[in-house]
Amino acid sequence: MKKAVAKKSAAKATDGASPSRMIDGRIKELGDWRGEMLARVRGLIKQAVPDVVEEWKWRGVPVWEHDGIICTGETYKEVVKLTFAKGAALDDPAGLFNSSLDGNVRRAIDIREGEKVNEKALKALIRAAVELNASKVKKKPVRKRSA
Repeated sequence: MKKAVAKKSAAKATDGASPSRMIDGRIKELGDWRGEMLARVRGLIKQAVPDVVEEWKWRGVPVWEHDGIICTGETYKEVVKLTFAKGAALDDPAGLFNSSLDGNVRRAIDIREGEKVNEKALKALIRAAVELNASKVKKKPVRKRSA
């Protein structure tokens, strides 16, 4: 006989903390170069898109959205990974994408300890992702009033 398992909602799982606070917590919890890098790229995302929305999804992944997902900020032992949801559709003249290059949709940037981030190119890539998301937003049809 299988036992029914109740799933916690994201809000309950985070004890009501906002996604921004959850990201703050992750940065503090890491306490090393990965936390510093996550904080740095978070700042660059906010500079590039001041009205960005921060989310906390998939059991602990920081996500930045604007008319859809821009990118996620995952942390692993060796890398901080920024995965762009629609990265394959973005121009990357600076060659920032260095991971998940074979996929049809996503592209990622793996940042290793001590690596420098091309801030100007990253902000341009973030803005391009926002523009792509905005171009895909379905507009509500305008109803014509009958006279």
